[in-house]
Amino acid sequence: MGEEEIVSDDKNSFVKANPKLTVLPLIALIFYEVSGGPFGIEDSVRAGGGPLLSLLGFLIFPLIWSIPEALVTAELATSFPENGGYVIWISSAFGPFWGFQEGFWKWFSGVMDNALYPVLFLDYLKHSFPIFNNLVARIPALLGITVSLTYLNYRGLHIVGFSAVSLAAFSLFPFLVMGILSIPQIKPTQWLVVDLKKVDWRGYFNSMFWNLNYWDKASTLAGEVENPSKTFPKALLGAVVLVVSSYLIPLLAGTGALNSSYGEWTDGYFAEVGMLIGGFWLKCWIQAAAAMSNLGLFEAEMSGDAYQLLGMSEMGLLPAIFASRSKYGTPTFSILCSATGVIFLSWMSFQEILEFLNFLYSIGMLLEFAAFIKLRMKKPDLHRPYRVPLQTFGVTMLCLPPSLLLVLVMCLASIKTFVVSGIVIVIGIFLYPALVHAKNRKWTQFDIEQLVVPSDKLDVLQPHQEVTDEASVSLLPVMSPSEVDQEVSESSAEGVLKL
Repeated sequence: MGEEEIVSDDKNSFVKANPKLTVLPLIALIFYEVSGGPFGIEDSVRAGGGPLLSLLGFLIFPLIWSIPEALVTAELATSFPENGGYVIWISSAFGPFWGFQEGFWKWFSGVMDNALYPVLFLDYLKHSFPIFNNLVARIPALLGITVSLTYLNYRGLHIVGFSAVSLAAFSLFPFLVMGILSIPQIKPTQWLVVDLKKVDWRGYFNSMFWNLNYWDKASTLAGEVENPSKTFPKALLGAVVLVVSSYLIPLLAGTGALNSSYGEWTDGYFAEVGMLIGGFWLKCWIQAAAAMSNLGLFEAEMSGDAYQLLGMSEMGLLPAIFASRSKYGTPTFSILCSATGVIFLSWMSFQEILEFLNFLYSIGMLLEFAAFIKLRMKKPDLHRPYRVPLQTFGVTMLCLPPSLLLVLVMCLASIKTFVVSGIVIVIGIFLYPALVHAKNRKWTQFDIEQLVVPSDKLDVLQPHQEVTDEASVSLLPVMSPSEVDQEVSESSAEGVLKL
């Protein structure tokens, strides 16, 4: 980890800032933001009507989706190495209204996503401990897991980062063992099986998309990364290789070595694959790894959600309390808000959350691609420590295939998803002027009195500082009610046209 920093507030008191994230912990956090291991990819075999489409999907989708998103994230996260990530990018390109909407959509979807993991953790444990099937034991366990993991986030990202490294190693190693043991039994012709009449295209695309998205989430931690201009590109490249390998190796082993029907490939089936290939010991190991993987997913998602709120507060888009830090340098109130959301949303089903998350995430990513292209045109002299080696036309073509995929995923959504997502969008539109009004009335404090600012700004050159200041114009302004209404209407119309 990086060296610890001593910073002072305006009262000349000194606090110890958290150590910075380096390459290996950041790779682990990105891995858990995106994947967490092959747990949950089994359904892609069933939905794809056999192994072929699943294997092709995890070979092709990273090329048209994961790599472009990772490249965009690498350029923008190093250009704006501050907590808040994509909220800062959108605000710099389109203004504070759309920056706030992006932040609201992404935080809401992130909290819903995080509500899955304590539930999935218990679902794996209940095979060995049936007591967790009963609500009397299940509800206290859910609360206990959420509180314990929230405390781990409160203690600091350096702890979360090293925890993610350990969890990643423990979660992936049994699949490496399974892959080695399966080699004598593999029949390559079984990889080519597909029944196009049985393909569930909605389930297939949702499964692929969900298992390969959230590359941009780590950008919300950019202010906590040591030397981000060098660390972020390396970490993203390492994470892409790790994620794709963690999917393909178990799928090649399981579908190539076993003659089981593709209809049996549902969530949790890898435990049975381990049993058939290696025996009971490998099944137990995979179940334990799945349970621990869900803990890592929770930690990474919670960190991203909390530091996003902190970044929005530092921009002035949220009250100053969201930027308040503990003695460990972590955003206490932001962590509590995210944890509260997790507790209240854990009642939803897996499929409902999956489709809903994909829809809101797709809207946000379309806005991010648009901001990426606009910043190339609007601010060609922006200091970019890492730059995608393409001109404006080239990056537009780079963003076209993933944008088409996003539109396809949205078109496949159910009516219920359209309705629920529409409600969230409307809430966000009205919440922005409500916060402006609260600031005008001075109902709450928006000006931050104390920030833990890293001292190692050597990575950020002066030209970049000017751009960062320019992006900081995206603070929640002081406006009259008529000005608020005018900005909301103009931002909405203009932003839709730009998209």
